[in-house]
Amino acid sequence: MERNFNRGNQTPPVRQGDELEVQIEAMGEKGDGIAKKQGFVIFVPGAKLGDYVKIRISKVLAKVCFAEVLEKKEVPADQKIVPPPKREDRRAEPTEDFGEEDSGNDVQDSDEE
Repeated sequence: MERNFNRGNQTPPVRQGDELEVQIEAMGEKGDGIAKKQGFVIFVPGAKLGDYVKIRISKVLAKVCFAEVLEKKEVPADQKIVPPPKREDRRAEPTEDFGEEDSGNDVQDSDEE
């Protein structure tokens, strides 16, 4: 039976028991590493962003699958993904003139000299 993922009726590009080497491209809400194969999402518990790991597919669903880490590997130079910077709480820092408008009295136009 074919399963749907992404767009259209497509068979997932992985099967239970498959072993792959992947790089973790993102992190899921619950802390699982996320890799992809041909756009198909692979959740990898215990893996961190940027890790290059050998995995075994343990469960395949219609749109995603789950895998276990077999071995952490060295990232091949031609496949290195630079992880995005970590998101930080970016609150505006108060400044002395925060919210004040410039009156324009301090600046003179060069045409008026």
